[in-house]
Amino acid sequence: MPQVVVYPPAPDGGRRVRVAGSFVGMAYTVIDVVEFLRGAGLEDVEPEDVVGAEWIEWRGGGPGDWVH
Repeated sequence: MPQVVVYPPAPDGGRRVRVAGSFVGMAYTVIDVVEFLRGAGLEDVEPEDVVGAEWIEWRGGGPGDWVH
């Protein structure tokens, strides 16, 4: 699995996402993280995989922490 880091929420609620050291975008929901991972070649990833993944480093809060 590639190294995945989801950073703390920004003031607008988005969270920066890095996959294998490269910035892939701003996520506003777990679904966005899923789409970034699919774009990185993990085509079978589902939202429940992201929520429970030990290989994703969630900084500043877990997969349920979003600013809306």
